[in-house]
Amino acid sequence: MYILTLFPGMFPPVFNTSIIKRAQEQDLVRIRTVDIRGFAKDAHKTVDDYPYGGGPGMVLKPEPVYEAVDWIKQELGREPFVVLLTPQGRRFSAGLARQLAQKPDLVLIAGHYEGFDERIRCLAHMEVSVGDYVLTGGELAAMVVLDASIRFVPGVLGDKESALQDSFSDGLLEGPQYTRPAEFRGMKVPEILLAGRHEDISRWRRKEAIRRTLKRRPDLLETACLTFEDRCLLEQVIDEEKASEARGDNCGHHKTN
Repeated sequence: MYILTLFPGMFPPVFNTSIIKRAQEQDLVRIRTVDIRGFAKDAHKTVDDYPYGGGPGMVLKPEPVYEAVDWIKQELGREPFVVLLTPQGRRFSAGLARQLAQKPDLVLIAGHYEGFDERIRCLAHMEVSVGDYVLTGGELAAMVVLDASIRFVPGVLGDKESALQDSFSDGLLEGPQYTRPAEFRGMKVPEILLAGRHEDISRWRRKEAIRRTLKRRPDLLETACLTFEDRCLLEQVIDEEKASEARGDNCGHHKTN
């Protein structure tokens, strides 16, 4: 995985920590930052210029970016999959993260300044946006895309089911999680999680994931892949939420007082 950037120093504090650090140490992933400025041809290492036609800000020049991608191609000996990070791109999602994780030779281009020369788009196989807002540069977007994608690389997470249970992995939000103590300030862990019946626990977790999605992101239910059992659980959740609203409940935890 390569990141084309004007600020390579931003990445080591993020990628040399925790899970991603271990993934690199185990040779499960390889992350390399490539300084675009190193491919500028003039003595001043110029990578940006004023936009034709006038306007505010500076525009990233095409030459050093093309040279950097050509260098990566030569090093790999094959064509990489190039992603351009831009607010105008495809909305990033868990599904797209899983798709990018399957690309062995992934290149992310992190722009900066006011924008980039339109001809840089011709390098990209895909344009990706991390949200409907504008960042100072594409470096933070590159961190988000790589972090989310690397979680889907086999062996990176200790439990292979972890990524599959995360929010958005199957179109739903993740349900509630609990740990010790079993009771805290009058709030109890649901009894079903303490009983040890794995089939019941699995069904409860699925139901609570559906409940959380219904309450916080009901729009996701329109496109989520729900089974017949999921739809039965959804109907139960809707009925329970209506009853809860009628009682005036405002917290799902079980109080002891």
